[in-house]
Amino acid sequence: MNLFGVMDVSGSALQAERLRAEVVASNMANANTTRTPQGGPYKRQQVVFESQANDQGVFADHFLSQGAGFSSNGPDGTGLESNAPEGRGDIGGVKIAAVVSDNSPGVRRYDPRHPDADKNGYVTFPDINPLTEMVDLMSATRAYDLNSSAVEATKGMITASLDILK
Repeated sequence: MNLFGVMDVSGSALQAERLRAEVVASNMANANTTRTPQGGPYKRQQVVFESQANDQGVFADHFLSQGAGFSSNGPDGTGLESNAPEGRGDIGGVKIAAVVSDNSPGVRRYDPRHPDADKNGYVTFPDINPLTEMVDLMSATRAYDLNSSAVEATKGMITASLDILK
């Protein structure tokens, strides 16, 4: 993988983490929404990520194809023989597989004056825990920052390699 490939991987991760943060923000904003156009309370959303591998199925396969596996019977007498197949392959990064709804039944609270209260005075609220959402938001923010740092480091490496060519 070349340096521009690293930028593609980090760029796809930046997009995925941005969507994850938006979904978490939507969950927090709708934590008290008891009525949606589909009927019933708001359902918590979660983002599902998936590997976007171009040639390789899994990261481990790609890692092993880069020469990480060796046997002890090398033909040149060194004792090392690469098990890596010819060609470098390319890792495609991360993609958003789906945004799925949580199918939990919701939390029932007694509030007879609420417009969505049933005949017994109970209202069904979304099953959204603010602490869980904050942890998810912090995780998405941290992952976004780390990928942003990777992009900056890659830009620095590209600049340094251009300086070598001068």
